[in-house]
Amino acid sequence: MAQVSHFEWHGGEWLRQAREAAAHGLELGMENVLAESKRVVPLDEGTLERSGKAQVDRSALRGTVSYDTPYATRQHEELDYRHVPGRTAKFLERPFNENREVVLDLIAAEIRRAGYRG
Repeated sequence: MAQVSHFEWHGGEWLRQAREAAAHGLELGMENVLAESKRVVPLDEGTLERSGKAQVDRSALRGTVSYDTPYATRQHEELDYRHVPGRTAKFLERPFNENREVVLDLIAAEIRRAGYRG
């Protein structure tokens, strides 16, 4: 007796789902970096802290965290500025570098939730 197997490939659908999951994980990762950054951003009146935002370009799978005040870049780069305890320059660069693995883990977890077990 002959044995017959039937196989359907849904690779296109899987790629779409994996990409959506990766985008969601990236959003979670950028929100995590923003939260960590807000813990050390220089604080006077809170304007700089409130201007922080996380964004993801889902089509390009590119995430950003930014602060939008006229003095944000200067506050970030000037290492000689004095800040209240616990607040510092490089308030964006350090959290990005220190949380790199966390962001990657969040993305991977979302892809696994979408069904990939590789």
